[in-house]
Amino acid sequence: MKRERATAVLCEMLDRLEQSAWPLNLVEEIFLFGSYIRGALEVGDVDIVVQLTADDRWKRESLDAMFGGRDGYAVMRQALRGRRRGVSFQFQDRSALEGEGIELLLLWRQGEPIDLARQRLTAISPDPAAGRAPRDHVLPAYEEIADLIPRPVRIDLHRLCTSGGATVSAFPLPEARPRSAEALTHVDERWTAHSPLRRGAAAALAHLENLGQALDYVEVHGQYLDYSKTDEAIECFIDLGWRYWRSVNRYLDDGQAWFEVLPATVRQPLHALYITPGSRR
Repeated sequence: MKRERATAVLCEMLDRLEQSAWPLNLVEEIFLFGSYIRGALEVGDVDIVVQLTADDRWKRESLDAMFGGRDGYAVMRQALRGRRRGVSFQFQDRSALEGEGIELLLLWRQGEPIDLARQRLTAISPDPAAGRAPRDHVLPAYEEIADLIPRPVRIDLHRLCTSGGATVSAFPLPEARPRSAEALTHVDERWTAHSPLRRGAAAALAHLENLGQALDYVEVHGQYLDYSKTDEAIECFIDLGWRYWRSVNRYLDDGQAWFEVLPATVRQPLHALYITPGSRR
């Protein structure tokens, strides 16, 4: 991503923060790190750390999401970035990142005028010599697509694979639709014709079908293809956009595989991670 586009993404985020609507009124601090603050002219995602407080509504909605296996911070991500892509958020991780020796740059703190954040942004000088910051927690299996994987997920994958808890493979995911009539009905009725989730789910199901996976034992983005099956009978979970990632340990502990489509977009080439339980599960 060009630096100019990354700056536009950040400026739009500040515009939304200035409105102070819920849940953005819960944000206490925002820090930047990575390639952008080093002045790189090309960045992957803009790396952002968000510290926030919780009100009763946040606690309730976040718990509901987590109990449903979804990302408890999804509402905040959406509120901060709007329709834009290219931002990687880490929530409540300031101390952990500082403990790793990662440089953080304060962008905004609650109580400050947003114009001060805009000034801090303008003060970060482009540096043609800076280059991209190296990605950490990257395994050879997904080195070529590491930019598509959020840093918290890379940390989880690195831990799972180096401990023997999982194995992972990464590959381009061809555009395809499954042959199964039930699977086709599921994706066509669940998502609109131009939905990136429909595109990603169809490609994932077609790939698993070609591998010989029985699709009635597959769960797609939180819903079963065959509702007569129980959780214990599921053999593979398809996730689109990391929404259910916090449930990955539960599936792997039950001996089930995880198929992550990335990125689930309308036009960009699709890639996938196929994560299977390791020898220590």
